[in-house]
Amino acid sequence: MSDTLFTFFPDQYFIDLCLYQSGYEQCKPLHSGGLYVHNHYLFHYVISGSGTLLAVNQSGEEKRFHIRSGQGFLIFPGQAANYHADQEHPWEYTWIEFDGARVNEILMNCGLSIANPVYHSIDKRISNELKDTMLDMALSKEKYTTFRLISQLYKCADCLIRSSRTIPLVSGERLADSYVKEATHFIEQNFHNNITVEDIAAFCNISRGYLSKLMKRHNGLSPQELLFQYRMAKASQLLQLTSMTVKDVGKAVGYPDQLRFSRAFRKAFGIPPSQWRKQNLPRNNIAQNQQN
Repeated sequence: MSDTLFTFFPDQYFIDLCLYQSGYEQCKPLHSGGLYVHNHYLFHYVISGSGTLLAVNQSGEEKRFHIRSGQGFLIFPGQAANYHADQEHPWEYTWIEFDGARVNEILMNCGLSIANPVYHSIDKRISNELKDTMLDMALSKEKYTTFRLISQLYKCADCLIRSSRTIPLVSGERLADSYVKEATHFIEQNFHNNITVEDIAAFCNISRGYLSKLMKRHNGLSPQELLFQYRMAKASQLLQLTSMTVKDVGKAVGYPDQLRFSRAFRKAFGIPPSQWRKQNLPRNNIAQNQQN
C-alpha cells in the first residue's frame, strides 16, 4: 500500500445516505491533517498507532481527544477541527466522507455527537468488519457500481451502531433524543409542503427555541438548516434524474415560488438550478435531453 490513497464518489444524488470520498493513510510522526472546515461528515477509523483530535465544540471551545487503534473519530460539517499523528506511534487510518438525511438518526443510535466525537467499540468482531469495509471502499482495485458503494456505506452505518458503546442516558436526555428524532422524521415526510420551524416544533409539542437548542446540541444543525439541506438534496436528485422543469422541481421540494427556489438553490450550490442540471446530467441522459 502507498502512504495515502483515496477515492471520490462520482454520483452525489442519494438522499438518505450519500458517500463523497473514502481513503486510507499511513501517517508519518506528527503528521497533521491541517485545520479544515468540512462540508460533510468525516469519519476516521484508526487501524494502528495513535493520534490527537482537536475539535471546536458547540460552545466554541477547543477540545482535545487522544485516540488509539480500534477507535475512531467523527468531524461534523462546519466544525473547525485538526488532527495529528503521535510522534512515537503515528496512526494508520481509513476514512469516509458522507452525508444524508438519515445521518442524525445513525449518530443518535451510536452515541456520536459534537460533544462526544470519539467512537468506542464494544465488539471487536464488528469493529473489524467496519474497518474491512472501509478499507475495501478505499483500496479495492475492482470498479464497483454506485449501488455497491452505497450498500457498503450502509454497512458501515450498521457496524457503527451495533458496535458502539452504549452510554446510559438520564430520562431527560432520552426525551431530548426522541424530540430530535420526531423532528427529523417530520421533515423527511413533509419537506415538500410549505412547512416552517414553528410547524416542526408544534408537531413535537415543544417551543421553537427549545427544539433549535436540542438539534444544535445533537447534530450542529438548526431545524431550518436541516430542512434546507434535505430540500436541496432532493432538488438536486430531481434535477439530475428527471425531466421536470425547474419550476416543478421547486414546487416538489416546498418552494411554490420559482424565484425563491432558484435563490435557495444558488445559495446551496453556488449556481442556478438550470446550470447545475447541465453540469451534472448523467451521461446516458445527455443525448436524450439534447433532443427534447
